[in-house]
Amino acid sequence: MKRRTFIQFCAAGAAGMTAPAFPARDARPRTYTRTLLEDANGRALRASALPVDRNLIFHYPYAATPCFLLNLGRPTAPPTRLKTTEDGGYEWPGGVGPQRAIVAYSAICAHQLTYPTREISFISYRAEKTEQNRFAKVIHCCSEHSQYDPAHGARVVAGPAPQPLAAILLDYDDAEDALYAVGTLGGEMFNAFFTKYAFKLSLERGNGVRQTVGAATRVTPLDDYCRQQVRC
Repeated sequence: MKRRTFIQFCAAGAAGMTAPAFPARDARPRTYTRTLLEDANGRALRASALPVDRNLIFHYPYAATPCFLLNLGRPTAPPTRLKTTEDGGYEWPGGVGPQRAIVAYSAICAHQLTYPTREISFISYRAEKTEQNRFAKVIHCCSEHSQYDPAHGARVVAGPAPQPLAAILLDYDDAEDALYAVGTLGGEMFNAFFTKYAFKLSLERGNGVRQTVGAATRVTPLDDYCRQQVRC
């Protein structure tokens, strides 16, 4: 999603337009800080250099809420109609980048709020099928085997999850080949996440549990971010 596209997208929501793609009860994009995605050296992450089918983690819109950044290696589907449990329907606009193959989602499972921690991750993107994972190229949560299709807005394709993962809206600057996180779309789980893990997060972050990210956020391979990944 280029900057001008995102601005038009948000303006339509703010104006309460009733075009077929956005009925009156549709969920609207939520804007947060415009945050540059950086590499391990503190430089702007180059979208054209993102490895394909690799789990990458960054935090947005809060310092405590992890997200997946994925290069699917192929253009994503056309805009996809999705539905949340509370906010009604919405339209996911697709990937960004040179091939429109780059997507980002909240890494907080919509079922039991499982998320990647420094110690362990029960949720990750899987490029290949396995005995428990009958679909390839899905985000799979091993807690209850919810599976999400990142090429179609992280819609649920298996398991008990009641709604898609919340999408992280990305702004692709083609002149700089840079990526910015600018907001979310779909069913945010942040309030429930902060409530469920209040004690754990307070031990880790003190009073900064709900601190929003600033002008930049670091992107890290999941292999480097957590000590153990559960593969189911």
